[in-house]
Amino acid sequence: MTTLRHLRRAATALLVSSISVLAVPAGASAVPATAAVPATAAVAAAFPVAMAAPGDARWAVQPSTDRGPDGRDYFIYDNAPGTERTDHLGITNLTDTPQTFTVYGTDAYTTADGAFALLPASQSPADVGSWVTLASRAYTVPANTRLDVPFRLSVPGNASPGDHAGGLVASIAESATDANGQTVLVDRRIAVRIYLTVAGPARPEMTIDGLRVAHTQPVNPATGGTTTITYRLRNTGNLRLTGASTVRVTGPAGWRLAATDTLAVPELLPGSEITITEQITGVQPAGLLTATVSVVPSTPDTLLGPVTLGASLWAPPWVLIGLLALLLIWALYRLVRYVRARRKAARPAPEVVETVETPA
Repeated sequence: MTTLRHLRRAATALLVSSISVLAVPAGASAVPATAAVPATAAVAAAFPVAMAAPGDARWAVQPSTDRGPDGRDYFIYDNAPGTERTDHLGITNLTDTPQTFTVYGTDAYTTADGAFALLPASQSPADVGSWVTLASRAYTVPANTRLDVPFRLSVPGNASPGDHAGGLVASIAESATDANGQTVLVDRRIAVRIYLTVAGPARPEMTIDGLRVAHTQPVNPATGGTTTITYRLRNTGNLRLTGASTVRVTGPAGWRLAATDTLAVPELLPGSEITITEQITGVQPAGLLTATVSVVPSTPDTLLGPVTLGASLWAPPWVLIGLLALLLIWALYRLVRYVRARRKAARPAPEVVETVETPA
Protein backbone atom coordinates (compact mmCIF):
# COMPACT_ATOMS: atom_id res chain seq x y z
CA MET A 1 0.00 0.00 0.00
CA THR A 2 2.88 2.38 0.77
CA THR A 3 4.39 1.79 -2.67
CA LEU A 4 1.09 2.58 -4.36
CA ARG A 5 0.80 5.83 -2.45
CA HIS A 6 4.33 6.88 -3.43
CA LEU A 7 3.59 6.07 -7.08
CA ARG A 8 0.32 7.96 -6.86
CA ARG A 9 1.95 11.05 -5.40
CA ALA A 10 4.70 11.01 -8.03
CA ALA A 11 2.27 10.47 -10.91
CA THR A 12 -0.21 13.12 -9.82
CA ALA A 13 2.07 16.03 -8.89
CA LEU A 14 0.42 19.33 -9.80
CA LEU A 15 2.18 22.40 -11.15
CA VAL A 16 3.74 23.68 -7.92
CA SER A 17 1.87 23.09 -4.69
CA SER A 18 4.49 24.24 -2.16
CA ILE A 19 7.89 25.87 -2.57
CA SER A 20 10.29 26.68 0.24
CA VAL A 21 12.91 28.92 -1.31
CA LEU A 22 13.35 31.74 1.16
CA ALA A 23 12.89 32.01 4.89
CA VAL A 24 9.82 34.21 5.17
CA PRO A 25 8.22 35.78 8.22
CA ALA A 26 5.04 34.44 9.76
CA GLY A 27 1.88 35.13 7.85
CA ALA A 28 0.46 38.61 7.59
CA SER A 29 -3.24 39.23 7.85
CA ALA A 30 -5.26 38.67 4.72
CA VAL A 31 -5.98 42.14 3.34
CA PRO A 32 -7.67 42.44 -0.06
CA ALA A 33 -5.76 44.50 -2.61
CA THR A 34 -7.10 47.92 -3.34
CA ALA A 35 -6.67 47.51 -7.10
CA ALA A 36 -6.51 44.69 -9.59
CA VAL A 37 -3.53 44.00 -11.84
CA PRO A 38 -3.24 46.88 -14.33
CA ALA A 39 -3.67 45.88 -17.97
CA THR A 40 -0.52 47.42 -19.45
CA ALA A 41 -0.25 45.07 -22.44
CA ALA A 42 -0.99 46.34 -25.90
CA VAL A 43 -2.56 43.05 -26.94
CA ALA A 44 -4.54 41.20 -24.28
CA ALA A 45 -7.16 39.26 -26.22
CA ALA A 46 -5.54 35.92 -25.47
CA PHE A 47 -4.41 34.83 -22.04
CA PRO A 48 -2.02 31.91 -22.50
CA VAL A 49 -1.26 30.01 -19.32
CA ALA A 50 2.44 29.80 -18.49
CA MET A 51 3.27 27.77 -15.43
CA ALA A 52 6.11 29.04 -13.25
CA ALA A 53 8.97 26.58 -13.10
CA PRO A 54 10.21 25.80 -9.56
CA GLY A 55 13.63 27.35 -10.23
CA ASP A 56 12.09 30.58 -11.59
CA ALA A 57 9.14 30.88 -9.22
CA ARG A 58 8.71 34.25 -7.54
CA TRP A 59 5.87 33.13 -5.33
CA ALA A 60 4.61 29.97 -3.68
CA VAL A 61 1.26 28.69 -2.52
CA GLN A 62 0.41 26.07 0.08
CA PRO A 63 -2.41 25.01 2.39
CA SER A 64 -2.29 27.09 5.54
CA THR A 65 -4.19 28.23 8.62
CA ASP A 66 -4.69 31.64 10.19
CA ARG A 67 -1.43 30.95 12.05
CA GLY A 68 0.62 29.64 9.12
CA PRO A 69 1.19 26.42 7.10
CA ASP A 70 0.29 23.12 8.71
CA GLY A 71 2.25 20.66 6.54
CA ARG A 72 -0.50 19.69 4.10
CA ASP A 73 0.27 19.18 0.42
CA TYR A 74 -3.30 19.51 -0.84
CA PHE A 75 -6.71 20.59 0.41
CA ILE A 76 -8.42 17.25 1.12
CA TYR A 77 -11.98 17.35 2.49
CA ASP A 78 -14.87 15.04 3.30
CA ASN A 79 -18.16 16.95 3.41
CA ALA A 80 -21.85 16.17 3.31
CA PRO A 81 -24.11 18.00 0.85
CA GLY A 82 -25.29 21.35 2.18
CA THR A 83 -22.31 21.87 4.50
CA GLU A 84 -19.45 24.34 4.40
CA ARG A 85 -16.02 24.90 5.89
CA THR A 86 -13.38 27.63 6.00
CA ASP A 87 -9.67 27.25 5.31
CA HIS A 88 -6.65 29.32 4.30
CA LEU A 89 -4.33 29.56 1.31
CA GLY A 90 -0.81 30.71 2.10
CA ILE A 91 0.69 32.90 -0.65
CA THR A 92 4.39 33.68 -0.25
CA ASN A 93 5.90 36.59 -2.16
CA LEU A 94 9.53 35.62 -2.84
CA THR A 95 10.52 38.98 -4.32
CA ASP A 96 11.74 42.27 -2.89
CA THR A 97 8.70 44.20 -4.07
CA PRO A 98 4.97 43.95 -3.28
CA GLN A 99 3.06 41.68 -5.66
CA THR A 100 -0.65 41.60 -6.46
CA PHE A 101 -2.18 38.17 -7.07
CA THR A 102 -5.49 37.16 -8.56
CA VAL A 103 -6.86 34.33 -6.40
CA TYR A 104 -9.75 32.07 -7.40
CA GLY A 105 -11.03 28.52 -7.36
CA THR A 106 -11.38 26.39 -10.49
CA ASP A 107 -12.13 22.83 -11.61
CA ALA A 108 -9.67 20.08 -12.50
CA TYR A 109 -9.67 17.53 -15.29
CA THR A 110 -7.48 14.69 -16.54
CA THR A 111 -5.64 15.39 -19.78
CA ALA A 112 -5.37 12.89 -22.64
CA ASP A 113 -1.95 11.77 -21.40
CA GLY A 114 -3.12 11.35 -17.80
CA ALA A 115 -1.92 14.62 -16.26
CA PHE A 116 -3.84 16.55 -13.62
CA ALA A 117 -4.78 19.95 -15.09
CA LEU A 118 -6.90 22.97 -14.22
CA LEU A 119 -9.31 24.86 -16.43
CA PRO A 120 -7.85 27.90 -18.19
CA ALA A 121 -8.49 31.25 -16.54
CA SER A 122 -10.96 32.18 -19.27
CA GLN A 123 -13.26 29.22 -18.49
CA SER A 124 -15.65 29.43 -15.54
CA PRO A 125 -15.79 26.43 -13.15
CA ALA A 126 -19.01 24.47 -12.74
CA ASP A 127 -18.02 22.08 -9.96
CA VAL A 128 -15.89 22.37 -6.81
CA GLY A 129 -14.12 25.48 -8.11
CA SER A 130 -17.43 27.34 -8.17
CA TRP A 131 -18.08 26.35 -4.55
CA VAL A 132 -15.08 28.39 -3.35
CA THR A 133 -15.76 31.91 -2.06
CA LEU A 134 -13.10 34.52 -1.25
CA ALA A 135 -13.46 38.00 0.18
CA SER A 136 -11.76 39.50 -2.85
CA ARG A 137 -10.53 38.53 -6.29
CA ALA A 138 -7.10 40.17 -5.82
CA TYR A 139 -4.65 40.31 -2.90
CA THR A 140 -1.43 42.28 -2.45
CA VAL A 141 1.39 40.52 -0.62
CA PRO A 142 4.30 42.62 0.74
CA ALA A 143 7.89 41.81 -0.24
CA ASN A 144 9.33 38.59 1.26
CA THR A 145 6.10 37.94 3.13
CA ARG A 146 3.45 35.25 3.31
CA LEU A 147 -0.23 36.13 3.30
CA ASP A 148 -2.75 33.59 4.65
CA VAL A 149 -5.91 34.17 2.63
CA PRO A 150 -9.16 32.77 4.09
CA PHE A 151 -11.76 31.16 1.85
CA ARG A 152 -15.02 29.32 2.30
CA LEU A 153 -16.00 26.06 0.60
CA SER A 154 -19.78 25.59 0.44
CA VAL A 155 -21.06 22.22 -0.81
CA PRO A 156 -24.48 22.53 -2.51
CA GLY A 157 -27.30 20.44 -1.15
CA ASN A 158 -27.67 18.68 -4.51
CA ALA A 159 -23.96 17.90 -4.94
CA SER A 160 -23.39 14.42 -6.36
CA PRO A 161 -21.71 11.91 -4.04
CA GLY A 162 -18.11 10.97 -4.70
CA ASP A 163 -14.92 12.80 -5.55
CA HIS A 164 -14.72 16.34 -6.91
CA ALA A 165 -11.35 17.85 -7.85
CA GLY A 166 -10.17 21.37 -8.48
CA GLY A 167 -7.59 23.88 -7.41
CA LEU A 168 -7.06 27.19 -5.66
CA VAL A 169 -5.01 29.42 -7.93
CA ALA A 170 -2.79 32.43 -7.30
CA SER A 171 -1.84 34.12 -10.56
CA ILE A 172 -0.08 37.18 -11.90
CA ALA A 173 -0.80 38.69 -15.30
CA GLU A 174 2.40 39.96 -16.89
CA SER A 175 3.28 41.49 -20.20
CA ALA A 176 5.48 39.48 -22.54
CA THR A 177 6.57 39.54 -26.17
CA ASP A 178 5.38 36.74 -28.44
CA ALA A 179 7.12 35.25 -31.49
CA ASN A 180 5.65 38.00 -33.70
CA GLY A 181 7.04 40.77 -31.54
CA GLN A 182 3.64 41.72 -30.13
CA THR A 183 3.07 42.44 -26.46
CA VAL A 184 0.60 40.11 -24.80
CA LEU A 185 -0.62 39.37 -21.30
CA VAL A 186 0.61 36.07 -19.89
CA ASP A 187 -1.28 34.55 -16.98
CA ARG A 188 1.25 32.78 -14.74
CA ARG A 189 -0.47 30.46 -12.29
CA ILE A 190 0.54 28.37 -9.31
CA ALA A 191 -2.13 26.31 -7.59
CA VAL A 192 -2.90 23.94 -4.75
CA ARG A 193 -5.15 20.99 -5.53
CA ILE A 194 -8.55 20.58 -3.92
CA TYR A 195 -9.85 17.04 -3.40
CA LEU A 196 -13.39 16.99 -2.00
CA THR A 197 -15.32 13.79 -1.31
CA VAL A 198 -19.05 14.40 -0.98
CA ALA A 199 -20.75 11.93 1.34
CA GLY A 200 -23.01 9.35 -0.26
CA PRO A 201 -22.85 6.00 -2.07
CA ALA A 202 -19.29 5.29 -3.25
CA ARG A 203 -19.04 3.68 -6.68
CA PRO A 204 -15.42 3.06 -7.73
CA GLU A 205 -15.35 1.56 -11.22
CA MET A 206 -12.79 1.37 -14.02
CA THR A 207 -13.46 -0.13 -17.46
CA ILE A 208 -11.25 -1.12 -20.40
CA ASP A 209 -12.41 -0.71 -23.99
CA GLY A 210 -11.14 0.07 -27.47
CA LEU A 211 -8.56 -2.74 -27.30
CA ARG A 212 -6.64 -3.08 -30.58
CA VAL A 213 -3.80 -5.47 -31.36
CA ALA A 214 -1.38 -5.35 -34.30
CA HIS A 215 1.67 -7.44 -35.15
CA THR A 216 4.52 -6.81 -37.58
CA GLN A 217 7.09 -9.43 -38.52
CA PRO A 218 10.61 -8.50 -39.71
CA VAL A 219 12.40 -10.22 -42.56
CA ASN A 220 14.67 -12.03 -40.14
CA PRO A 221 12.38 -14.39 -38.22
CA ALA A 222 15.00 -15.03 -35.55
CA THR A 223 14.53 -11.55 -34.07
CA GLY A 224 10.78 -11.95 -33.52
CA GLY A 225 8.12 -9.40 -34.36
CA THR A 226 6.61 -6.36 -32.67
CA THR A 227 3.17 -6.53 -31.12
CA THR A 228 1.42 -3.19 -30.53
CA ILE A 229 -1.44 -3.04 -28.02
CA THR A 230 -3.67 0.04 -27.70
CA TYR A 231 -6.44 0.31 -25.13
CA ARG A 232 -8.53 2.92 -23.32
CA LEU A 233 -9.07 3.18 -19.57
CA ARG A 234 -12.22 4.92 -18.36
CA ASN A 235 -13.12 6.00 -14.84
CA THR A 236 -16.85 5.28 -14.94
CA GLY A 237 -17.36 5.55 -11.19
CA ASN A 238 -17.53 8.49 -8.81
CA LEU A 239 -14.15 8.17 -7.05
CA ARG A 240 -10.71 9.12 -8.37
CA LEU A 241 -8.67 6.07 -9.30
CA THR A 242 -5.12 5.04 -10.03
CA GLY A 243 -3.82 1.52 -10.51
CA ALA A 244 -1.36 -0.86 -12.14
CA SER A 245 -1.68 -2.27 -15.65
CA THR A 246 0.00 -5.22 -17.37
CA VAL A 247 -0.34 -6.80 -20.81
CA ARG A 248 0.49 -10.40 -21.71
CA VAL A 249 0.58 -12.03 -25.12
CA THR A 250 -0.18 -15.73 -25.52
CA GLY A 251 -0.32 -18.19 -28.39
CA PRO A 252 -2.54 -21.23 -29.00
CA ALA A 253 -3.56 -23.15 -25.88
CA GLY A 254 -2.42 -20.26 -23.68
CA TRP A 255 1.25 -20.59 -24.62
CA ARG A 256 2.91 -17.54 -22.97
CA LEU A 257 4.91 -15.54 -25.50
CA ALA A 258 5.60 -12.15 -23.88
CA ALA A 259 4.44 -9.63 -21.28
CA THR A 260 4.98 -5.97 -20.42
CA ASP A 261 6.36 -4.53 -17.22
CA THR A 262 3.80 -3.20 -14.76
CA LEU A 263 2.63 0.26 -15.77
CA ALA A 264 1.52 2.76 -13.11
CA VAL A 265 -1.85 4.17 -14.18
CA PRO A 266 -2.01 7.93 -13.54
CA GLU A 267 -4.81 9.42 -11.48
CA LEU A 268 -8.11 9.36 -13.35
CA LEU A 269 -10.76 11.73 -12.08
CA PRO A 270 -14.40 10.57 -12.30
CA GLY A 271 -15.61 10.65 -15.90
CA SER A 272 -12.12 10.88 -17.40
CA GLU A 273 -10.28 8.51 -19.71
CA ILE A 274 -6.82 7.92 -21.16
CA THR A 275 -5.54 5.91 -24.12
CA ILE A 276 -2.44 3.76 -23.61
CA THR A 277 -0.26 2.24 -26.31
CA GLU A 278 2.36 -0.39 -25.49
CA GLN A 279 4.78 -2.28 -27.73
CA ILE A 280 6.37 -5.66 -27.10
CA THR A 281 9.31 -6.67 -29.27
CA GLY A 282 10.69 -10.12 -29.94
CA VAL A 283 7.29 -11.81 -30.16
CA GLN A 284 7.42 -14.91 -32.32
CA PRO A 285 4.31 -15.36 -34.47
CA ALA A 286 2.47 -18.47 -33.40
CA GLY A 287 -0.69 -18.38 -35.47
CA LEU A 288 -3.39 -17.04 -33.17
CA LEU A 289 -2.03 -14.33 -30.84
CA THR A 290 -4.10 -13.13 -27.87
CA ALA A 291 -3.31 -9.93 -25.96
CA THR A 292 -4.87 -9.63 -22.50
CA VAL A 293 -4.89 -6.33 -20.59
CA SER A 294 -5.22 -6.59 -16.83
CA VAL A 295 -5.67 -3.52 -14.61
CA VAL A 296 -5.82 -3.50 -10.81
CA PRO A 297 -7.45 -0.14 -9.96
CA SER A 298 -7.27 1.49 -6.55
CA THR A 299 -8.78 4.41 -4.70
CA PRO A 300 -6.47 6.48 -2.46
CA ASP A 301 -7.14 3.92 0.29
CA THR A 302 -8.25 0.61 -1.23
CA LEU A 303 -7.17 -1.87 -3.88
CA LEU A 304 -10.04 -3.01 -6.08
CA GLY A 305 -10.57 -6.22 -8.01
CA PRO A 306 -8.74 -6.64 -11.33
CA VAL A 307 -10.38 -5.71 -14.64
CA THR A 308 -9.34 -7.63 -17.77
CA LEU A 309 -10.01 -7.52 -21.50
CA GLY A 310 -8.54 -9.59 -24.32
CA ALA A 311 -8.39 -9.48 -28.12
CA SER A 312 -6.89 -11.84 -30.70
CA LEU A 313 -5.45 -11.68 -34.20
CA TRP A 314 -3.91 -14.07 -36.67
CA ALA A 315 -0.13 -13.81 -36.93
CA PRO A 316 0.96 -16.77 -39.09
CA PRO A 317 4.68 -17.61 -39.06
CA TRP A 318 5.04 -17.04 -42.80
CA VAL A 319 8.76 -17.81 -42.96
CA LEU A 320 8.25 -21.12 -41.20
CA ILE A 321 5.24 -21.84 -43.38
CA GLY A 322 7.37 -21.10 -46.49
CA LEU A 323 10.13 -23.42 -45.32
CA LEU A 324 7.63 -26.16 -44.60
CA ALA A 325 6.08 -25.66 -48.04
CA LEU A 326 9.48 -26.02 -49.70
CA LEU A 327 10.17 -29.11 -47.63
CA LEU A 328 6.81 -30.55 -48.61
CA ILE A 329 7.44 -29.86 -52.30
CA TRP A 330 10.85 -31.52 -52.06
CA ALA A 331 9.33 -34.51 -50.26
CA LEU A 332 6.62 -34.84 -52.90
CA TYR A 333 9.24 -34.64 -55.62
CA ARG A 334 11.26 -37.41 -53.99
CA LEU A 335 8.14 -39.51 -53.50
CA VAL A 336 7.15 -39.20 -57.15
CA ARG A 337 10.62 -40.24 -58.26
CA TYR A 338 10.57 -43.17 -55.87
CA VAL A 339 7.16 -44.36 -57.09
CA ARG A 340 8.25 -44.12 -60.72
CA ALA A 341 11.39 -46.07 -59.99
CA ARG A 342 9.45 -48.82 -58.24
CA ARG A 343 6.99 -49.09 -61.11
CA LYS A 344 9.79 -49.31 -63.58
CA ALA A 345 11.46 -52.03 -61.56
CA ALA A 346 8.22 -54.03 -61.32
CA ARG A 347 7.62 -54.25 -65.06
CA PRO A 348 8.14 -57.82 -66.56
CA ALA A 349 11.19 -58.21 -68.77
CA PRO A 350 10.40 -58.43 -72.53
CA GLU A 351 10.10 -62.09 -73.82
CA VAL A 352 12.98 -63.17 -76.05
CA VAL A 353 11.96 -65.50 -78.96
CA GLU A 354 14.74 -67.39 -80.55
CA THR A 355 14.32 -68.43 -84.19
CA VAL A 356 16.28 -71.33 -85.82
CA GLU A 357 16.79 -71.24 -89.48
CA THR A 358 17.36 -74.56 -91.36
CA PRO A 359 18.90 -74.80 -94.80
CA ALA A 360 16.53 -75.43 -97.65
